[in-house]
Amino acid sequence: MSSLEATSEAAVSKRRTNPLQMRLRTREAVAAYLFLTPFFIFFLVFVVRAIFQAVNMSFYDWQILKPTHPYLGLKNYQELFGDYVWWIAVKNTIIFTVMTVLGSTIVALLAAVAVTQPVKGNGFFRVLLYMPQLLSVGVVGLTWVWLLSTQFGVINYGLSFLGIHPINWLGDENLVIPALSLTTIWWTFGFPMLIFIAGLQGIPEQLYEAARIDGANGRQLFTYITLPLLRPTMLFVTVTGVIAHFQVYGQPAIMTVGGPGRASYTVIYYLYQIAWTSFRMGYGAAVAVALAVIMAIFTLFQFRFLGQRVDY
Repeated sequence: MSSLEATSEAAVSKRRTNPLQMRLRTREAVAAYLFLTPFFIFFLVFVVRAIFQAVNMSFYDWQILKPTHPYLGLKNYQELFGDYVWWIAVKNTIIFTVMTVLGSTIVALLAAVAVTQPVKGNGFFRVLLYMPQLLSVGVVGLTWVWLLSTQFGVINYGLSFLGIHPINWLGDENLVIPALSLTTIWWTFGFPMLIFIAGLQGIPEQLYEAARIDGANGRQLFTYITLPLLRPTMLFVTVTGVIAHFQVYGQPAIMTVGGPGRASYTVIYYLYQIAWTSFRMGYGAAVAVALAVIMAIFTLFQFRFLGQRVDY
């Protein structure tokens, strides 16, 4: 009998003759599931049940003020896809989401690289850069309405020194979505910055040292080591960013009320108008289901292009 077989048999017999250890593992597993049980109950009741209820409502003429809810089949979806306001809202939401996710990812990555440098006071700058994330959407919206004002806005005042006339950021159909995106980037890049900081700290320093010995400069270190090894982190940041920004409501509701015209109409703003102004809950549920499908498609594309395994 080889030494490997003897070692294997000894390990098996040890596991068989140690019931106390097996009981301890069973108790730990039971305790873990008991601690998770409240979350699972909450998830099933308030998330899974709500999802199925929303899908079910989308097939009915479900209105709050009516005692009965006639079955419509796919008529809500047919009306939705034939509604030009829906397509305006989808276009605005996609443009806003792409601009905001790209902008916040780039700004957060650059900020994370800057505050992880071994310089004095980087902890203070981490806190300073993260602070906008703590503000409510109401505070952010009202503050940026003032900053972007054509009459007394600080941004237009600064541009006047460059000879640029006041820009109607929130009243121009071509500028309102970029203005809302800029506001959201400033407000939300703090969270992905923290995620990137954690990702940067997880990259082994030996890789950088070996590359420096081979003569790599700072740009090459960032391009060939930092970016590839941050791919899982970037996937998490972009996926969560897309899910969050596809559901934008507060910024257009506070800053533009969907205007000018419908230039800043988003899907959630449209959903609110349908469900809580017109009280058409069935049609609103169809809007929510369609939005969930669009978000799932975008998420699948992100996993397709950023989800490759990274080894080092």
